[in-house]
Amino acid sequence: MRSIPRGAMGALLPLVLAMAPAHADTLLDRARELFKPIPETVGTVDGQPVTPAQVALGKQLFFDPRLSSSQVISCNNCHNIGTGGADDVPTSTGHAWQKGARNSPTVFNAVFNVAQFWDGRAKDLEEQAKGPVQNPVEMHNTPQNVEQTLASMPGYVQAFGLAFPGDKAPVSFENMAKAIQAFETTLITPDSRFDRFLKGDDKALTADERKGLQTFVDSGCAACHNGINVGGQGYFPFGLVNQPGEAVRPSADKGRFAITRTESDEYVFRAAPLRNVALTAPYFHSGQVWDLKEAVAIMGNAQLGKQLSDADVESITLFLKTLTGHQPNIAYPTLPPRSTGTPHPQ
Repeated sequence: MRSIPRGAMGALLPLVLAMAPAHADTLLDRARELFKPIPETVGTVDGQPVTPAQVALGKQLFFDPRLSSSQVISCNNCHNIGTGGADDVPTSTGHAWQKGARNSPTVFNAVFNVAQFWDGRAKDLEEQAKGPVQNPVEMHNTPQNVEQTLASMPGYVQAFGLAFPGDKAPVSFENMAKAIQAFETTLITPDSRFDRFLKGDDKALTADERKGLQTFVDSGCAACHNGINVGGQGYFPFGLVNQPGEAVRPSADKGRFAITRTESDEYVFRAAPLRNVALTAPYFHSGQVWDLKEAVAIMGNAQLGKQLSDADVESITLFLKTLTGHQPNIAYPTLPPRSTGTPHPQ
């Protein structure tokens, strides 16, 4: 083997350094395998383009209480844009002061979930938008009354025509749901500090927050909470290892079992997406846990069979707070005025 002449190593050193990786970060590499940053925009849904006219119409519909039979409950009541896309109560108040059965999930970044609702019974946001409108506990309305109400207002007739120009009858219950879906694709929260970390910003996370991410991954949390929404991509039994208390996991609510009637789906729920989780207390489908640290500890015991130390709970919680992104800046829309033909509240 030929030896390298004395002094040649010094000349070769810059070349060697240039060929070596400029930055080696195994935690970042692992995080990129498990998670993806939120994009700045969502231009299509199921391969179909989202048009500005559909978004504008969907925004009006999202805030319009006249989609409910009482004409006092809008989508924004339970998915409040100003409070993390949820309503900050255990279960929402609906028609005639009735209480819903489950905690209202955030609408922010919901477009990235595999399906909608805690039990995944709606395949997408369009199907989800139809559910609460017809639910007797929530908005207590019918497709026929919704169509009659919207068609009675010239402003909506014009807006539906612009949003769905190829339809012979643009004002329809189906198009109402499509428009709301189009608006909800804009309710995303990009540019969290975690997103900046995933994109290579070395200073986006503190040392303690990086430790929290490492603990989140090493403890097994990322097995269910992964992907672009840090969850929302699959279904898992709540109480996989240890059953939570009755208050946290009510025995009467058997999750996906009510949809599939498959025994193995008892107490199975969609893994909660953790984007903006610091803003969306109370937690779990029961809405009975108000403290994020307590929620982390419960999940460690119920899903992983681990009694996480106080230090690990604190560490994971610090990481979860880095998932808060830029909140949508949505101005309350001016709604089309009613006409003499608009149905009265019921």
